[in-house]
Amino acid sequence: MILFGCDHAGFQLKEVLLAHLASKNIATQDFGCYTEESIDYPDFAHPLAIAVSKNTEALGVLICGSGNGINMTANKHSGIRSALCWKKEIAVLARQHNNANILALPARFLTNEEGIEILTAFLETHFEGGRHQNRIDKIPQ
Repeated sequence: MILFGCDHAGFQLKEVLLAHLASKNIATQDFGCYTEESIDYPDFAHPLAIAVSKNTEALGVLICGSGNGINMTANKHSGIRSALCWKKEIAVLARQHNNANILALPARFLTNEEGIEILTAFLETHFEGGRHQNRIDKIPQ
């Protein structure tokens, strides 16, 4: 299950990514927002981050204009490793080395095609474990 959330700036890219995954019969859940009307990104990032933290099998995708605010909000939750990715290579490393469980995307700086490419890389890449697990174990405070 891939969980999605966004603010108004991320709405259009979210819709494109949801349609892309639907065409591949990949299950998704949409946490909103549902229009381009101005909203506050924490109202959508917090519920998604809580859901991902409770379901270790789920991955999340959060989208706002720069990706920063929604990413910072998600990372306030225990067990969340949200990674702001603007290139597929960063998404691959976020999964391989950091076991990222949420992908944060900067909608105002990506084309739809780039968003799909980054999402695909994130979903198809697996955590390498080993020495990287030792580092992740040191993150919680």
